[in-house]
Amino acid sequence: MRLNLPWATALLLGVALVGPQVRGAEPSAGLKKGNPDLKSAGPLAFGPEGILFVGDTRGAALFAIDTGDRGPAGKPEKVQVEKINEKVAALLGTTPQQILINDMVVNPASGQVYLSVARGRGPDAAPVILRVGRDGKLGELALENVPFAKADIPNAPAPGAAAKGQSLRNESITDLAYVDGRVFLAGLSNEEFSSRLLAIPFPFADSADGAAIEIYHGAHGRFETKSPVRTFASYTIEGKPYLMAAYTCTPLVKVAVADLKAGAHVKGTTVAELGNRNKPLDMVVYRKDGKDFILLANSARGVMKIATEGVGSAPAITAPVSGTKGLGYETIETLKGVVQLDQLDKSRAVVLVQAPDGAQNLETIDLP
Repeated sequence: MRLNLPWATALLLGVALVGPQVRGAEPSAGLKKGNPDLKSAGPLAFGPEGILFVGDTRGAALFAIDTGDRGPAGKPEKVQVEKINEKVAALLGTTPQQILINDMVVNPASGQVYLSVARGRGPDAAPVILRVGRDGKLGELALENVPFAKADIPNAPAPGAAAKGQSLRNESITDLAYVDGRVFLAGLSNEEFSSRLLAIPFPFADSADGAAIEIYHGAHGRFETKSPVRTFASYTIEGKPYLMAAYTCTPLVKVAVADLKAGAHVKGTTVAELGNRNKPLDMVVYRKDGKDFILLANSARGVMKIATEGVGSAPAITAPVSGTKGLGYETIETLKGVVQLDQLDKSRAVVLVQAPDGAQNLETIDLP
């Protein structure tokens, strides 16, 4: 690690690249029928051929489950389900207060929406995966005798580990994305520099190795080694693959995928500070009117539309920041209470909206 000034701030992530990349293998080649032993259902991501990746924070594992949902092709239908949390609770035979929708993702092959849900609020909450049909009706994804595979997450925080009253195990997986044959996974480890990314080839391999990334965080004024990536998305810059990652309080960072090699020390580039006292929740990258944008949902700062023009040459933020700096953004005032979002097609997204009265609504929006 390189420090130039006593007040210099950076974020360190341990990046583990798990096993050698498997090229040319069929996506379903490593799946075998059985019962996925999910302990929890957290972050979701879709891979090819209807394969759903599920992050199990309690079990410190990543699952690949064949949903059988491969189409049909064509323009996805509009998704609109009011008070979906009440409908989920009714389906599971409980109350809205006793369920938690952890993540929402759209299957790009079919346009159908999937939810990861906890039935119950305590440590014994049961994991459930739900599918929203084209008619808006909910159905449970069967987890018995289905093709699946499992990858254990190395060096996860111990089940009882906590910081500031918060479970560290619950943050062993904070977000997922499938990119070009690998599942990228963000979260915490039990190592000294606990914030990390994992790059796991799919079909899953067995071994693991690590690399470190140094990232400057201007708003906090210190090195942060225990704050994970909250949400990220893949993005191509000048023909090369990158990850665009957002962190609490709210640096936006670009990381070159090519640099994520076992044993390397990689320096990510902070291209924006978007304001403190805020937790980024979800993001998508999309193209509109010939330009690329990031749509970022936040806990306290609404939904931001961030223009990526010039991100390839954007100067790194390397000094303390008060307020905001770097890439500019527009707050979309018409989007209130968005807690989850995913792209439905080139011009639309699906959002999970938290209403003031506690109801959660699943809606389709035009990308701004």
